[in-house]
Amino acid sequence: MVEVSTRETYGKTLVELGKENKDIIVLDADLSPSTMTHFFAREFPDRFFDCGLEEQNMIAIAAGLAASGKTVFASTFAVFASCRCFDQLRICLSQPRLNVKIVATHSGISVGEDGTSHHAIEDLALYCSLPGFTVVVPADAIETAEAVKVAAATYGPFYIRLSRPKTPLVYPEGYHFTLGKAVTMRQGEDATVIAMGIMVARALEASDILARQGIDCRVINMPTLKPLDEEVIGRAASETGAIVVAEEHLAQGGLGSRVAQVVAREKPIPMEFVNLKDSYALSGKADELLQRYGLTAGDIEVAVKSVVKRK
Repeated sequence: MVEVSTRETYGKTLVELGKENKDIIVLDADLSPSTMTHFFAREFPDRFFDCGLEEQNMIAIAAGLAASGKTVFASTFAVFASCRCFDQLRICLSQPRLNVKIVATHSGISVGEDGTSHHAIEDLALYCSLPGFTVVVPADAIETAEAVKVAAATYGPFYIRLSRPKTPLVYPEGYHFTLGKAVTMRQGEDATVIAMGIMVARALEASDILARQGIDCRVINMPTLKPLDEEVIGRAASETGAIVVAEEHLAQGGLGSRVAQVVAREKPIPMEFVNLKDSYALSGKADELLQRYGLTAGDIEVAVKSVVKRK
């Protein structure tokens, strides 16, 4: 399976957008070689500002630029884009609902050897708690490019979550991203796996494994975490009677929590959750950490079998 960097795709997409719209401004927090905003900085040095290791200040600057009519993209690592500057996100962006797009890289535990301090596993819960924010977690590089373009064309604050490692392509060229809409990647009648980000490719792998065992598993990519596609969740609950949610995030406040709210209200059915439990991860290689903390295709397979037994 072909793997492509979502963060590199983001950086190159910014350049395309910068050529089309002179009001796009890009900010970074001394991490542009890693977030890949250096592509934009090289092409448009007069519209790029490195704010240093000051995410709080970066958000305030972004708010000021947006208030003056600019479309602002601000980037850093996901852990710093959420935990370090939450008060500024709340007061400077969420409350006035300004046109700032936070695109964060190095999310989840797949950051790997950077260790516990750099593992962003609370970020989605924090951003989903902010009124007015749109929250997007692309599944691959193709969806990343589409989501960034949609964010640039849509007024309001966004959080787009990208990964550090290259990720498998799950979409063909020509795929069209629709904000707030889930995508059924594979049909199935016995159970549904709802996944996002790097877990989508693992959900598809698990579906293949389960098919060989006679279990027909639907796979849904939920790229927009907020607003959530409640219709597709309700339909999956009614038609398959069992749901597994897979995400590279803490159990609290992420995709699983949001899907469970819909299921509890609309169609209570058995559910299982493949996510990070109530602890921080160690330092290690990305694949080793995903295996140690239960975020593999095999873990999704086990969860599906468990939930099917409870139907």
